[in-house]
Amino acid sequence: MINEQILIDKEELDRYEESVQSFLDNEIDAERFQSMRLQQGIYGQRQEGVNMVRIKLPGGKLNPEQAESIADILEHQSQHDVAHITTRQAIQVHYIPLGETPTAIRRLADSNLTSREACNNTVRNMSACALSGVCPSEHTDIVPFLESAVSHFLRHPLTQHLPRKFKISFSGCETDCAQGMIHDIGVVAVKKDGQFGFKILAGGGLGHKPREAITVEEFIEEKDLLASMEAIISLHNRFSDRKRRAKSRIKFLVDKFGAEGFVEKYKEELERTLTALADTPTYSGKWHEDSTPMNCNPGAPREVITQKQAGFNVLPIRLPIGDITVPQLRGIAAIMNEQGLSDLRTTQDQNFIIVGVPDNKIETIKTALGKLELGLPSIGDDVVACPGTSTCRLGITSSKILGAKLSGSNNDLRVRVSGCHNGCAQPESGDIGIYGEGKRLHGKLIPHYRMYIGGDGRGNGGLAFKSLTIPSARIETAVTRLQENFSEQRSNSESFVNWSQNKGKDYFAELLSDLSKVTEDDMTSVASDHGDEAAFKVLQLGGGECAGAAQETVAANFAEAANERNYRNAFMMQRKYTESMECATESLRLIGNSLLFLAGNKPIDDLNEISQSITSTSTDSSNIGLSLSNFIKTLKELEENFDLENYQALSANIDLWTHEAASECQNIDKQLDLSGSVPKLSAANQPDADADIDLTSFGCPLHYIKARNSLRSVNSGEVVNFLFASNDSAQEASSSLTNDGHEVIDIKPKGDATRVTIKKAS
Repeated sequence: MINEQILIDKEELDRYEESVQSFLDNEIDAERFQSMRLQQGIYGQRQEGVNMVRIKLPGGKLNPEQAESIADILEHQSQHDVAHITTRQAIQVHYIPLGETPTAIRRLADSNLTSREACNNTVRNMSACALSGVCPSEHTDIVPFLESAVSHFLRHPLTQHLPRKFKISFSGCETDCAQGMIHDIGVVAVKKDGQFGFKILAGGGLGHKPREAITVEEFIEEKDLLASMEAIISLHNRFSDRKRRAKSRIKFLVDKFGAEGFVEKYKEELERTLTALADTPTYSGKWHEDSTPMNCNPGAPREVITQKQAGFNVLPIRLPIGDITVPQLRGIAAIMNEQGLSDLRTTQDQNFIIVGVPDNKIETIKTALGKLELGLPSIGDDVVACPGTSTCRLGITSSKILGAKLSGSNNDLRVRVSGCHNGCAQPESGDIGIYGEGKRLHGKLIPHYRMYIGGDGRGNGGLAFKSLTIPSARIETAVTRLQENFSEQRSNSESFVNWSQNKGKDYFAELLSDLSKVTEDDMTSVASDHGDEAAFKVLQLGGGECAGAAQETVAANFAEAANERNYRNAFMMQRKYTESMECATESLRLIGNSLLFLAGNKPIDDLNEISQSITSTSTDSSNIGLSLSNFIKTLKELEENFDLENYQALSANIDLWTHEAASECQNIDKQLDLSGSVPKLSAANQPDADADIDLTSFGCPLHYIKARNSLRSVNSGEVVNFLFASNDSAQEASSSLTNDGHEVIDIKPKGDATRVTIKKAS
């Protein structure tokens, strides 16, 4: 279990609640607030005024208490009656009014659940083999390695403003049930030449232009895992296209550099991350010499299976299309509590499994589940569907309604249904996968599904091949025809994947060609989507939010500068002073260009030119530009004649300068919050209690927000003076700061302003 102190940040929840209120009061613009909202895992819906909360479940793991907390927000904050399990093992609760979202995520926090970074351009929920820790085939329980990665990358400055979302999977053996080939990073436990470690995949992805991941490491030791992952994320952060969202996933970097070029750049970056993370504690796993190969389905078991722990079992629970109600959530939690069980998991096929069920309790649990109208999976119901047009802003077709109609037939095929080409249901890794699209025929827009045939995202599999586009009204016929054809022609126990790959694309194009053709006389019969009698149309909802709002260049630069600062300090501790100074230089360049960006200037590589441009751009920034010029000179002197004491003093001054530059950026853009990316100052560098932070130019509520942000950069118990324009303004801000727990020591006039002395809360 990940430590609550890592997952939950109560101050962050306070800030989110403040931002919600500020947005509702029209004090923050919609685009800026969208970024704040998405960072907390709050996603807009097709329906105005309500939102989806995406709950991160690393490795799919939760316990009965956490299931109860999800039931609570579904019952009390949502206007809907079901929660939804995703193929990435997260849980989504829809139809929550914006004003209720702070209460919802606080309730989740009470049970050590977070939605932080479940959306936006960040590292998303990390998925894992559903049977981690109990599978006879595994080399090691992969979940502790996953949790170590979650602890490292959550709120990490490197991951806060990535070019696009980033998805990671962990598998405990070469079978790779977590499907590393379709992820940005796939971590696979392996045994090679008698040693245990990891194979690292990178650059996989579905959606627009699906691509299988390439291998960047055939084998690395467990101590190097985090460094390897960070190197890949660093490449994404540095080189992926931030301007063209459709081209900004890391799979396009593999296309850009070529597989060999990508690996070469990864190796270069790995040298840096290995050094920077050399002193970072890493998890050391328990590896198993006696693992037993096991034939299992992609995603999760579909029947009760015996664990490697004698006398215990894994019991799967079927959830149709991944949906579950409040009574069912509470009921499962009650069953587990009554039977002394604590390990509940979500799976990539949108189901639950209960882990650690004793032999003598299987039938009791089955009976209890039946009373909740739940049970084990049955033949033909391995159908996965995304929400589609039921809630998603990107949805084109009603995938959820269609998914409920489809079956995997007597062969129990894996059917995957997505409402658009983004492929959240993972159609390219199903036996039969389809995604929705609109196609204009005879002057009208007709709902269609693109077919994918013969996919398996595991280690020895491959992506399905793309086949014809079939009108939505005929897709059930198309799926049934494929299944019947397979039943008639398969040899012995041949799998659907092998059968379809042997048949090839041309065979299926001919098999389905009549269904793809639409004459003018056919138009009436194909005009509507499933569950909708009206003529089909694609709503223009301003695009989806899954990848987040366009992130501010300034916020991204400051976040990257914070990562460079961490590396600077790590290299300094290791006495790698050249590398440390390179990081210091890069952080100065990033922050300097942020000031230029806000002044409307293009970025510059040369630090001296940056300094000159800042100095000449604004009198308000002239001191910042002059300080930057001095830093450049000092760094040059240290390169020629290094002195550690002088370098430590320079680093401290750069940290102070970073605060000044952040304040200047926030003065220019009053809605910009860089508090998470500025360094914590040492006691020696705390603001002088006799110095005043001038907030006289800010009215309510910005004067309070600025004061609050300034207090975040000082240690508990430190004293800070603020200047406000009037006594009324000072009283308003003081009241809000007191409510935050800070102590108002003194309020008194100073010239035409009012000076307030605040002691930061412990």
